[in-house]
Amino acid sequence: MSERMPFYLCLAGPTAAGKTAAALAIAAEHDAEIISVDSALVYSGMDIGTAKPDAHELAAVPHHLINIRDPLQAYSAAEFVKDAQALIGAIHARGKLPLLVGGTMLYFKALFDGLDAMPAASPDIRATLEGEAATLGWPAMHAQLAAVDPLTAARLAPADSQRIQRALEVYRVSGKPLSYFHAQQDAAQKALSRANHTGACALFSLEPHDRAWLHARIAQRFDLMLQGGLLDEVRTLMARGDLHPELPSMRCVGYRQAWEALAGTSPMAELRDKGIAATRQLAKRQITWLRAMPQRHVIAADQPDAQSALLDAVRTTLRHRSAR
Repeated sequence: MSERMPFYLCLAGPTAAGKTAAALAIAAEHDAEIISVDSALVYSGMDIGTAKPDAHELAAVPHHLINIRDPLQAYSAAEFVKDAQALIGAIHARGKLPLLVGGTMLYFKALFDGLDAMPAASPDIRATLEGEAATLGWPAMHAQLAAVDPLTAARLAPADSQRIQRALEVYRVSGKPLSYFHAQQDAAQKALSRANHTGACALFSLEPHDRAWLHARIAQRFDLMLQGGLLDEVRTLMARGDLHPELPSMRCVGYRQAWEALAGTSPMAELRDKGIAATRQLAKRQITWLRAMPQRHVIAADQPDAQSALLDAVRTTLRHRSAR
C-alpha cells in the first residue's frame, strides 16, 4: 500500500457489547457502509452462533465481508487487509463513509500496523501436529511450545489448540519461534502502514466498566442462540460430511462446544456452561487486545446512554475533521 488511506471509522469492542446496533445507528446517521471485522461472519451457513446481522439489518445498510467463505475454506488476516483496503477505497469513492465494525482484533491490528512476514502454512506439518495432539492432548502440546517459544506459550492458554498449533507449525517450518517473527516484523512496512493511516482512522471502542454486565449479556445471548436453533444449525453443518472440528470455522466459539456435544465427546448437559465460559474467555482476550490500542476512544458500553454517547463522539470527530 503506497497511497495514504481515505478516512474511515472503526467500531470495536468485546463480544455482546452492542456493536451491531451501534453500528447501524452510526451508518444511518452518516450514510456509511459497514465492513465486517469478524473472522466468524465471513462464513455462510453460520448465522445463529455468530450473531450475524439478520436479513433486515443487512438490508438496512450495505454490509461487506459477510458470507464470503464456505465453512470449509480459510480466511486470513492478510486476506482481510487486502479486502478491507479495497473496500475502504471503493466506499470512499462512492461518497460514503467506510465504517469497520467487529471484534477480531487481529484484523484491526493487521490493518493498522501491517503484517508479520511469517512462514506459510504447511498442511503436512499441521496434520502431524493434529495427530500428536490427538495422542498427547493440547496441554502437552502447549508444554512443547513452552520449551521452544516460551514468550508465545506464556500468552496462550493450554487449551488454545488453534494458536498452539500455528506456533508449533511456524517453529517446525522455520526453526524459529513465532515470537521471533513478531519481534522482527519489517519496520519499514510497519512505519509505512502507520504513516498511511495517520489521521485516516478514528477508532471507537465499546467497553464495559463492569465485567459482570458483559457476563450477563453473554449468558443471555448464548441462551437466545440455543433457543434460536444453534444445535440444529450445527447438525446441518455436521451432516455435510466434509467439515471437521479442527477447521477454523468449526473452532468458532459456540460451534466448537455444540459440535462436541452433538458428537458425544462432551456432555450435552454441559453445553450451555461451556459455551458461556468460552465466550467469556473470548471477551477477555478482546479487551486485552483493545487495551494495547491507546489511540482508541472508549465508550462505556454499560452506561444507560452508551449509544447516544457514541453517536455524540462520532459527530464531534466528523465535525472536527470537516472543519480542517
